[in-house]
Amino acid sequence: MFSQDDDNQGLVLGVLFALIALVIALVIGVGIYKKNRFATPAAKPVAAASVGAAPAAVLVNPDAASVIVENGVVKFYFASGKSALAAGGADALGQVVKEVAAGKRAVISGFHDTTGSAAANAGLASQRALAVSKALQSLGMAGDKIELKKPEQMQAVGSNAEARRVEVAVQ
Repeated sequence: MFSQDDDNQGLVLGVLFALIALVIALVIGVGIYKKNRFATPAAKPVAAASVGAAPAAVLVNPDAASVIVENGVVKFYFASGKSALAAGGADALGQVVKEVAAGKRAVISGFHDTTGSAAANAGLASQRALAVSKALQSLGMAGDKIELKKPEQMQAVGSNAEARRVEVAVQ
């Protein structure tokens, strides 16, 4: 009923389909690997060479505190539900302290994300701003040179990890 050519043709088609399936699986695997490898890199503390330094890429780890200097503003990012400052915060605030000593003032604003109740988030944003204020004072800055400013819109835009922040600007 079947000839030798039909058996060989079936074998060739089977190998061809197996090869195609292998290539598709390889392409999908490489895509998933690249997506996971570059999805959320761990944020590293950035020391402030200058408050007026060029903007840094915002890489925020959603589960850890971090600090960056961007467009002359020191930004502290916080882990969810926490008010502990990131390692390297004092380094990032060093230039702020120098500029305030030269006659300027530091303005601190706290923001929060959309998780949890609005009242609890507002309280946490305030605790975070106070923690940054205490860090500035521990670096020798006088309390009267620090202004705690409640932003008009405390619920920040962006991802929740980017929204949980305190910004320190020099004016």
